[in-house]
Amino acid sequence: MHQAVPVRVDAMLDDLRTLVEVESPSRDVAALTASAKAVAAVIESRLGGQAALVESEAGPHVHWSGGGDPRVLILGHHDTVFPLGTLARRPFGVEGGRATGPGVFDMLGGLVQAIHGVAALDDRSGVEILVTADEEVGSRSSRALLEERALACGAVLVLEGAAEGGALKTGRKGCGTFQVSIAGRASHAGLEPAAGINALVEAAHQVLDIAALGRPEIGTTVTPTVASAGTLDNVVPAEATLTVDVRVESADEKERIESAFAALAPHLEGAEITVEGAVGRPPMPEAASAQLFALAQQLLPGIEGTAVGGGSDGNFTAALGVPTLDGLGAVGGGAHADHEYLVVDAMAERANLVTGLVKSLQDTGA
Repeated sequence: MHQAVPVRVDAMLDDLRTLVEVESPSRDVAALTASAKAVAAVIESRLGGQAALVESEAGPHVHWSGGGDPRVLILGHHDTVFPLGTLARRPFGVEGGRATGPGVFDMLGGLVQAIHGVAALDDRSGVEILVTADEEVGSRSSRALLEERALACGAVLVLEGAAEGGALKTGRKGCGTFQVSIAGRASHAGLEPAAGINALVEAAHQVLDIAALGRPEIGTTVTPTVASAGTLDNVVPAEATLTVDVRVESADEKERIESAFAALAPHLEGAEITVEGAVGRPPMPEAASAQLFALAQQLLPGIEGTAVGGGSDGNFTAALGVPTLDGLGAVGGGAHADHEYLVVDAMAERANLVTGLVKSLQDTGA
């Protein structure tokens, strides 16, 4: 047993400042090592025990256990999308009921709320906290670990930021990125254009073919986002690349889209196409969150749930059949943007929601 600590907003803001002021851009292992140590220190100071640093090529993940039989995994990440130096331009601050600074909403605020929510429990047995270092860049190094702990615990609470208006995220689309590389043949654009194979023209055909794969009426979006081709204004382009963002709501659509990309064929004779990528995060169906969302509604009557287009690590745990509820973190907005903010007045309520959900899962073993 541990001594429960009432949730205090001033203490949460102190911890939030500590985490924000250790910048943690994805892929910067040195920065993420410092960030992981800061996260571990906050966990240990509030919860006791030892938070282990799990080394990976992406940077350290942080894992804490309250002991006993695993019952619930609290899942988050400490990497952010903001490059080093963002803090100097946009330092942590609290004004007008909002906390601002790089990562406050996505998702350092959620981490702090979760830690303080667990600290408010007399009994922390069965609780695990996993804070990964690479969620923003695909979770390649953390996926096996988070899936292992999700299966062991049997329920997952994801502390990503809330949806608009503070709603919980009860479903997520599967998402992925594809890169289409086109090889043509260079020639002089003025002297012998027909001797070349124009990779830019082929890319134009492919963009139209790819965009036509979308079925927005059933939630499938296929959006070409980045293109490059050519070297000089008088040379037929020999190479071109396309980057495509894909979002799907069902496993069937994941299969259809991946098959369609694999089957892309050139329009110009002699052109060659290479495709890399996949729908890396499977869809999180709303059925995966139904049980936990019902618990949340009992604890916080009137709270709403919504399905969203973005992906999180909850996609992976839901795909395993583990009950998963997302969007339990900060109420606010502006993820990945300079106007990112957290609503201070909602912090205690959200921390208390974590407390209540964990206690319900401890009591029922649901």
